[in-house]
Amino acid sequence: MKLKLLLIALMVFWVGGCEQKADPNEPVGFLQVKGSDTIVNAGQKVSEEFMKDYPHIFVAITGGGSGVGIASLISKTCNIATASREMKPKEIELANKRGVFPKEFVVAYDGVAVIVNHENPVSQLTIEDLHKIFTGEITNWKEFGGKDLPIVTLSREVSSGTYSYFKEEVVRLGKKDSVEEFPSDTLLLSSSQAIVEEVVTNEAAIGYLGMGYVSERTKSLNLGRGGAQFYPPNIDNVLNKTYPLSRGLYFYTNGQPEGITKLFIDFTLGAKGQQQFIDTGFVPLGAGVAKKD
Repeated sequence: MKLKLLLIALMVFWVGGCEQKADPNEPVGFLQVKGSDTIVNAGQKVSEEFMKDYPHIFVAITGGGSGVGIASLISKTCNIATASREMKPKEIELANKRGVFPKEFVVAYDGVAVIVNHENPVSQLTIEDLHKIFTGEITNWKEFGGKDLPIVTLSREVSSGTYSYFKEEVVRLGKKDSVEEFPSDTLLLSSSQAIVEEVVTNEAAIGYLGMGYVSERTKSLNLGRGGAQFYPPNIDNVLNKTYPLSRGLYFYTNGQPEGITKLFIDFTLGAKGQQQFIDTGFVPLGAGVAKKD
């Protein structure tokens, strides 16, 4: 019995000694960040760096698509929704009805890259060319100086913000009254990485994704409008908007952020946070931080 009591005492002493005493002045809590698959890798890197500085705050970053994140914000099941597109008016209206008042933060910039297999000789297309491909008007690569192969169009699934952006800018050419859609035989894939894998193995495929997923395994097309000049998706061309598929990446909160939510957003917009977007292939905000009221 004495030996048993001694062992229990030693265990209590050891556990107590190993516990890390939290500084009462240190911020403590849990943050749920949910949404864009485009942003998820950068967001995870930001959270890792953030938790080094604030070890008593745990940040969970999950994807699922911009629509999933926005729906989670509206249902009050996340602190921050991440999105690769702006919230739609009908989403903001629904949020307001449920007592949620979205506050938008631009956290970085992105260029939507259009990728093909390295065996495809086509190296540049206009937005108008892409429109014809992704509406099914042109269905063979020979029409663009390529091989006599039927074009296989790849797309993200409908919950993706990149899907919504590409449909608005390419499929519908920015026309608000357009009802054009992707061809019915378009392959809808669950992630940007899935698009990469399909393009790597399919010489006839063409897909789109955020710059953070561009790799040497595929070829990114130079894009232009009207055929005057063509630009690759890179930092300079996204910043000066010469690359035609340039966009912002967003965080949304319910109203003006406070407490640890504000702490995380401020960190994301600061030097350490912006470095993570650079490291994952996106374009940092630079000297000016863009915020919308």
